Amino acid sequence: MKPFIRMRGNLVINGIIVCLFLLLSTLNLFAQFDQNKVLKSLDEYYSKSLADWEVPGMAIAIVKNDSVIFAKGYGVREIGKPEKVDINTLFEIASNTKAFTAAAMAILVDEGKIKWDDKVVQYLPWFQLYDPYVTYNMTIRDLLSHRSGLATFSGDLLWYGTTYSREEVIKRARFLKPIYGFREHYGYSNIMYLAAGEIIQVVSGKTWEEFVSERIFKPLGMKRTHTSTNSLKGLDNVAMCHTDFEGKVISIPYLNWDNIAPAGAINSCVADLSKWIKLQLNRGTYKSVQVFESARSREMWSPNTLQNVSSFSEKFFPSTHFRAYAMGWGVNDYLGRKIVSHSGGYDGMISYTCLIPEEKLGFVILTNKNSALYNPLVYKTLDMFLGGSNTDWSAMMLENTKKQAEMEKKNKTDEELNRVKDSHPTLELKEYVGLYGGELYGNAQVKLDNNALTITFHPAPKFYATLKHWQYDTFTVRFLEFPSLPEGKITFIINAKGKVDEIRVNVPNPDFDFTELTFKKLE
Repeated sequence: MKPFIRMRGNLVINGIIVCLFLLLSTLNLFAQFDQNKVLKSLDEYYSKSLADWEVPGMAIAIVKNDSVIFAKGYGVREIGKPEKVDINTLFEIASNTKAFTAAAMAILVDEGKIKWDDKVVQYLPWFQLYDPYVTYNMTIRDLLSHRSGLATFSGDLLWYGTTYSREEVIKRARFLKPIYGFREHYGYSNIMYLAAGEIIQVVSGKTWEEFVSERIFKPLGMKRTHTSTNSLKGLDNVAMCHTDFEGKVISIPYLNWDNIAPAGAINSCVADLSKWIKLQLNRGTYKSVQVFESARSREMWSPNTLQNVSSFSEKFFPSTHFRAYAMGWGVNDYLGRKIVSHSGGYDGMISYTCLIPEEKLGFVILTNKNSALYNPLVYKTLDMFLGGSNTDWSAMMLENTKKQAEMEKKNKTDEELNRVKDSHPTLELKEYVGLYGGELYGNAQVKLDNNALTITFHPAPKFYATLKHWQYDTFTVRFLEFPSLPEGKITFIINAKGKVDEIRVNVPNPDFDFTELTFKKLE
């Protein structure tokens, strides 16, 4: 028995040594991590970055261990005006809305009213996509996972600024041609989230707005959170949207997104969104009130659709080995932790929500300008809390942004130099006048006004512009009601008989694919 006693004694001693080592290591870690110092450093970094990126205002909140440890507003609500941003200032959070729609679905799953893998046509019999097989087999999980086969942002011009109803937007999606196989590739789709919102109404008997307000906003006490820009009228403490236009920062009006609401229409503030973060980190429970079961939380955070890790990401974020989309959230790894996050892009406002479940840590960033400012702030915050490098992400990314802008300017200059300036339209201007249209989008009207061609998109009357001759049968177009969109080109296609067959519109931008739109000459 002596050898066993000796062995057991060694195990006990070794165990004590290990425990002491872990205790000392933990104490040393706490000694190294001074939360107040970290927050002070971040506060200074946030403030400097806001100025460097020339963003009028933003608000940030950080939650740790079920407590709001930081919440602050920076800058102003609107450029040229004195009103400051604070933690109650309202911003449009755009696609951060998707996590609320997924949570609403989770509530219905808890109640046994739906299953994640139920087919969409079971609830929306009129639902139809380009491929009959995809139409029949599309599930709720597919809607929430961006794996329909459509390209990222495909069809977004169906709802952007148009008078189309939600149902009409979804029905017109049947004309969108997929570029991937079903469930084969990631393709971000706002329209599929709109369909999810319609299912919520069919199943619950309440509109998407009523359901998320009653089942999520109310139990969390999110009293300043709204589902429509229409609700902002008459409210105080509302941030204005901003963009860069002709070398300066300008404010731009809100554009109503009610016809795509389940994908991106929520307006909120960091004071309210910190409660949403607490709910998420507590896996569906807020102050002892269970909104959805913890099992649903795990399901919403589980990868469904893989995304590529780019060469840029490999170079600058070497600790990130995978990226994927779950349901309402993107997931990836960073510095050995699982990151659950989502961005939101509204015209003139960019936002980001980030959860680090293992650390019981989460934060939200709301900004009031079309800008990538949120991106360096995300990584700086993660590095400060997770022990990352001391990289000045803001300086590095701002320099990259400036280089990209210079490259785009050079490309535009080169294009102008290659333009055939002394060319003329093939036909007299009156020959280009007429009604053009297609099944997907609808009609556009070309008119002759004071010896200049104009174009108006019937589904979205704000898409109106005067055309300026560029070369041959190509004209430049600038939709002034949408300052965020750059100048584009409209080309009239002439057939062998010398008649106009169609027009092709191209406005190069990262969000809306104008080349999807077909405008054939209608006799």
